[in-house]
Amino acid sequence: MGELAVGPIDYLALEFPTAELNGDGLAILVDLVDRGVIRVLDFRFAVAHEGGAFTAVALSDLDGDGDLDLAVFEGVESGLLDDDDLGQAVALVEPGQGVALLVYENTWAGPFVAAMNRVGADVIASGRIPAVDVVAALDALEGDA
Repeated sequence: MGELAVGPIDYLALEFPTAELNGDGLAILVDLVDRGVIRVLDFRFAVAHEGGAFTAVALSDLDGDGDLDLAVFEGVESGLLDDDDLGQAVALVEPGQGVALLVYENTWAGPFVAAMNRVGADVIASGRIPAVDVVAALDALEGDA
């Protein structure tokens, strides 16, 4: 397979009931990027309308106040997400709500994968355990203790 220093690629779909973002979570996202923990490959936001229609919103001015909110992510598009993906995410929320789709690389894992490749190992599968399942399993363990 050769040396490929790319970490696992994940996505998140986030529901915003008021179709507005604030800076709290976004500041943490920027920090994760700045520290090299993740690399944002795609980041798109849309507001849902009746009948499955939606309006994609520019990341540069998410709250419509004229100030650049996420200029750092403006134009971040890997081609992994398209309007069909955004439409599927919009279908998960009610009209008037917002949805964000974030595709990111877990860059922390890239050097590990490359090192394993150098000794002849290949990543043959990866997956994600839903957080609710992890919390339930940990709660069950605490109940047994």
